[in-house]
Amino acid sequence: MTTTVGQGEFRFVPQESWARLPADLALGEVAGIAVDHDDRVYLFNRGPHPVVVLERDGTFVATWGAGVFTNPHGAALGPDGTILLTDNGDHTVRRFTLDGEPLLEIGIPGQPSPFLSGTPFHRCTHSAVGPGGEIYVSDGYGNARVHVFSTDGRLVGGWGEPGARHGQFNLPHNIACDERGRVYVADRENHRVQIFAADGTYLSSVTSVHRPSGMTLTGGPDPLVLVGELAPYLPVNHDSHHLGPRVTVVRADGTVVSTLAAEPSRGTGPGQFLSPHALALDSHGDLYVGDVGVTDWADLFPGTPRPDRIRPFQKLARVRTGA
Repeated sequence: MTTTVGQGEFRFVPQESWARLPADLALGEVAGIAVDHDDRVYLFNRGPHPVVVLERDGTFVATWGAGVFTNPHGAALGPDGTILLTDNGDHTVRRFTLDGEPLLEIGIPGQPSPFLSGTPFHRCTHSAVGPGGEIYVSDGYGNARVHVFSTDGRLVGGWGEPGARHGQFNLPHNIACDERGRVYVADRENHRVQIFAADGTYLSSVTSVHRPSGMTLTGGPDPLVLVGELAPYLPVNHDSHHLGPRVTVVRADGTVVSTLAAEPSRGTGPGQFLSPHALALDSHGDLYVGDVGVTDWADLFPGTPRPDRIRPFQKLARVRTGA
């Protein structure tokens, strides 16, 4: 029986055998995903081959990045056709060509800034490129700030401090920009996505999400926000319903458009998730979800032995309506 997840115009069918990887390629947790203008998919993963490149039909293309990264965390495509890779293990953001040639390094590898100092970086989490080429970095695990860099990597601004008020953060875990230059920040442990003007002026918040981790936007001047929501890990709400893990499609005003998850949402089957850490859409509207379930297994299933293999990502093909 075919599994379908979601509602309305945002329904998807998991593609279980989509990726055709070489038998000897060890793929780690996929912490970041980017899709280029030709719909090639870049899996930024925690295995020995950090960047795995696939065609839209799942055909294997190449790998690159071996020996460069400490703990892959976020991937983002720039409008100039380059890719930004954020490494929260060595506190850097690096820009590459799509075939792996290094172009820029921001941060000092292995040298974090002081904890919650507001200076870059202390376990940075993700990057995004604005329409003018400016680079926005969410600095989340040891900071509570968004940093802004010029296209050549000079620090030119930033905002944020610890807290739960407007413009404050409690683990900014993901970041994205729309075509109008607005900046969306997945403020994970405040259970919201904050939306800012390009200069950091607070505009609004999406609050109908739980622990937003992965995030991507649809196109257009007023995009929808796709959010990978984490499950609760606390004993008091660990087994509560409707709190993830799942992927939710939501409007900027907080209206939920679709919830993508099989029942139950927590698991390793088609359309189930463990920790949806990375989201990306291709030009056809198909969705790619990276999962860091190996890292989160003990919190999701305490006392339960972890399976030998946990799926690191899945592709969800969008159901075409009105065809």
